[in-house]
Amino acid sequence: MSKVDVLLGLQWGDEGKGKIVDVLTPQYEVIARFQGGPNAGHTLEFNGIKHVLHIIPSGIFHKDKVNVIGNGVLIEPCIFRGEVEALRERDVDATRNLLISKKAHLIIPTHRMLDAANEQAKGNLRIGSTLKGIGPAYTDKIARSGLRVGDIVQDDFRERYELLKYQHLQTAFTLKFDVDSFRIDGLTLAEYEQKWLDSMATLRAFKLIDSEYYINQCLAEGRKVLAEGAQGSMLDIDFGSYPFVTSSSTITAGVCSGLGVAPSKIGRVMGITKAYCTRVGAGPFPTELFDETGARLCEIGHEYGATTGRSRRCGWIDLPALRYSCMLNGVTDLFVTKPDVLNDFDEVKMCTHYLIEGKETDRIPFEYNSVPIEPQYATFKGWKQSLQGIADFDNLPEALRTYLAALEQAVQVPVLAVSISPDRKDVIFKNGK
Repeated sequence: MSKVDVLLGLQWGDEGKGKIVDVLTPQYEVIARFQGGPNAGHTLEFNGIKHVLHIIPSGIFHKDKVNVIGNGVLIEPCIFRGEVEALRERDVDATRNLLISKKAHLIIPTHRMLDAANEQAKGNLRIGSTLKGIGPAYTDKIARSGLRVGDIVQDDFRERYELLKYQHLQTAFTLKFDVDSFRIDGLTLAEYEQKWLDSMATLRAFKLIDSEYYINQCLAEGRKVLAEGAQGSMLDIDFGSYPFVTSSSTITAGVCSGLGVAPSKIGRVMGITKAYCTRVGAGPFPTELFDETGARLCEIGHEYGATTGRSRRCGWIDLPALRYSCMLNGVTDLFVTKPDVLNDFDEVKMCTHYLIEGKETDRIPFEYNSVPIEPQYATFKGWKQSLQGIADFDNLPEALRTYLAALEQAVQVPVLAVSISPDRKDVIFKNGK
């Protein structure tokens, strides 16, 4: 019997998960998403072409691999149809190797309306939602009133849909939200609803499965399964910078509930971190840089959200947060992405610990959102050269290898590989594999 290996982000998302999943996919037979939804934006780049996936697993470009959307994922049919059509333009027929859990929940148009209504009601306390309906859809899931993929083939689906929509409209009325002026992608709610209903035909064209049985059967047969996470560990609903978090479990524990596998069936846990930090939206970010250095990181790194298009906040790598994520996830291997963004810096820094009310700590405090945090830094010499063309880990600049060694020592997890460009071919494994 095999185990599920896990690949997830260790920061606030945007670490490069899509690319790394794509690189690892040849080693696996099944790639499975276990949480999140269209709020994710996994970017893959190869042959000079950029591809962005939101709901579909990043192994979809490998036609001989099975991809699974697990029960913990949210599906917005319009966005899903757009992904399927975009893949078709790349000569990828997703119906051939994508399976969808019947237990995955649906985002309906009024979920997106409620997302906007809730953000408006919070005023200055808004969390920076992607407005894809994630929070309201997970709320309905927990409240036991949501709609699932398996429901779309039931006779009473439209009746249940109308009831849920009515409940949402009542909530919007209570929040004094102007439903008539609300638009989704430039369409009125009624216009978008029709588009949403039409998208059901695309969803019904896929094989709908009891994914928990399927995944466990694969493991029993010795097939290799990779679980693909979305967002990042610091956005976890329980352990992230609450309330500035997503609405699902983004850590390894989420694999068990999002795919239906036992904790004993978790194998390697591969975590991804950038060589620096970024964050989209509101919330604490102790190492954020508001100066020219932060602006350079944003510009050189092309730090703009794949889902929202918003510019990302940038700062130096945060070791207390990274150690915290490694602890929560049981990380066994590290991928480090985008050190090439730092190529022209004279020096690079790591936040080694925090100073809070005059006391040093390397822990994430409960008052993460409200207490003033002063990051304390260690400074490293920059490598001051291009990484282009380097294919062997030992040929990386000495200054970069020193930086990576310090990172390994700080989190007590070995670096498995380094990604030095957006292209799938530029991932350098430390052991050569």
